[in-house]
Amino acid sequence: MEILGLVFAGTSTDERAAMVRFLADTLGLRRVEVAGAEADMFALPDGSHFAVADPRGMGETSRSIGFRVDDLDAAIAAIAESGGETGEVAENELGRYAHFRAPDGNLYELVEERDRLAR
Repeated sequence: MEILGLVFAGTSTDERAAMVRFLADTLGLRRVEVAGAEADMFALPDGSHFAVADPRGMGETSRSIGFRVDDLDAAIAAIAESGGETGEVAENELGRYAHFRAPDGNLYELVEERDRLAR
C-alpha cells in the first residue's frame, strides 16, 4: 500500500448550517457540489476536500480523515492482512473509498481518486 497524502477531512454536527456559513464566510472556503456525497463539500487549494454532514447522516463517523491511496483494493487487502477490517467500498464522483477502524478506535478512510482510476 502506498499512502499519497491526505485527501479528505470531514465532520458531522447538529450545527451544520452554522458550520457551513463559517467555512464559507469566515474561512473563505469554496463550496462545491459532489454527486453521491451526503454532505456540504468544500474544495481546498491543494485538491483536498472538507465535508460537513448531519450527525449519523453518513454512518457513525463524527469526524473522518481520508488517506489518498494509489490502489484502494491493495490498501484494503493490506489492512485485512494486518487483522483490521474495512467497510464496504463506496463511490462518489471524486472516487472510490472505504472506511476502516484504526487501533486508536477511530474511523478513517482510504480514498482512491477518480483521476487515478482513469489512468
